[in-house]
Amino acid sequence: QVQLVESGGGLVQAGGSLRLSCAASGSIFIIMGWYRQASGKQRELVASITNAGSTNYADSLKGRFTISRDNAKNTVYLQMNSLKPEDTAVYYCYGDLFGRSWGQGTQVTVSS
Repeated sequence: QVQLVESGGGLVQAGGSLRLSCAASGSIFIIMGWYRQASGKQRELVASITNAGSTNYADSLKGRFTISRDNAKNTVYLQMNSLKPEDTAVYYCYGDLFGRSWGQGTQVTVSS
């Protein structure tokens, strides 16, 4: 059974940092990444990373967010720095192999 379990969300003040983790089991994914969905908005891509380490970021987040991956642990991370209130959202981890699998999401709330 494929599972993606996120952790690391929470409440942080503007300017602070959080590190999200997503541990995968049941499959080795070629691409892993993060989407986010703010209340009342569409889900948007945050960042992705291949199993070879190639990364892709939403243009608006470059320089503040960093995605990384530990293939040995089958885990992907999202380091988020200089957080802004507009980063408040549910962050979803995903993994792609022959289809897409999703985690359950973790809430990130940035207070002003």
